[in-house]
Amino acid sequence: MKPAPVRGRGTVDNPHNRFAPSHCVAEDDGWHQEVPLTQGTEVRIETARTIIARNTSPDLPFDRSINPYRGCEHGCIYCYARPSHAYWDMSPGLDFETRLIAKTNAAEVLEQQLSKPGYVCAPINLGANTDPYQPIERDYQLTRRLLEVLLRYRHPVTIVTKGSLILRDLDLLRELASQRLARVMISLTTLDDELKRTLEPRAAAPKARLRAIRVLRDAGVPTGVLCSPMIPMINDSELEHLLQAASDAGAQSAAYMMLRLPLEVAPLFEQWLQDHYPQRAAHVLSLIRQSRGGELYDSRFGVRMRGEGVFAELLAQRFRKASRQLGFAEREALALDCSAFCVPGAQMALF
Repeated sequence: MKPAPVRGRGTVDNPHNRFAPSHCVAEDDGWHQEVPLTQGTEVRIETARTIIARNTSPDLPFDRSINPYRGCEHGCIYCYARPSHAYWDMSPGLDFETRLIAKTNAAEVLEQQLSKPGYVCAPINLGANTDPYQPIERDYQLTRRLLEVLLRYRHPVTIVTKGSLILRDLDLLRELASQRLARVMISLTTLDDELKRTLEPRAAAPKARLRAIRVLRDAGVPTGVLCSPMIPMINDSELEHLLQAASDAGAQSAAYMMLRLPLEVAPLFEQWLQDHYPQRAAHVLSLIRQSRGGELYDSRFGVRMRGEGVFAELLAQRFRKASRQLGFAEREALALDCSAFCVPGAQMALF
């Protein structure tokens, strides 16, 4: 029998990763013995050789990022990063949210890479794949140590998170922002606590994220809201309310993304719909397919973040109209300063 949903986890499924050379299938041989799935969180240590990941995606406003953790304890069922866990011979399902990897030497490796003579400064993003302020950051403090290095080198940084733990580093973010070196986007998916509990089990509550926006803005840190992902017939009706709440909290800019279901994420999300919204599951999947050329996912640049078709265009129009009414600034208005970058102790130019 299929295990029931577990409070605090996004899924109880642990599908085989696509690189596994063999698959095991459980069969009832009459000697029934129920072995429960492990629900605790396991953290492994990785010694990273490099820490800055590069990309050439036209969909992203940055060309480099840092992910101090692999896997994410927030357990968001829709997370597009789940398939990456297959590269480490683990499942994109329960393993992704319970078997985590911490790059404990991240700050030291970053300092080495920033000190290289040929390094050209451009904003680094924290949180491109997994959340830099997920719960285990409280103990490992890898994100804080990365921010300390970036401040010392006067290097610009952008952060995307749904973790209220970001307020712990307010002292560093305030100093970075005072030099136009930091910008934060808080991911806000729903204002419904019950929906948040099943959709993003171990992420901060909606009120905590709105408070994070308010406190960051009061401290002078440029902060925006990312309404992501927008899921048809699940949370898309909240779009205007999310933008209004973020505006009331002091957000300066806004962005949104439509649900993405690459590789193993699609069956996990389908099962989540059957577990929590069985009556509307077929309708939700139908609208997703209408926005993805008949499939559950379209990986093409330019459309993967927004989708196509009637529903996707209506969502885009709603976002644009609400953003204009609330006076959200464009991303370019919050540009960061790359000219201040300097390797500590390096001799400055004479002229």
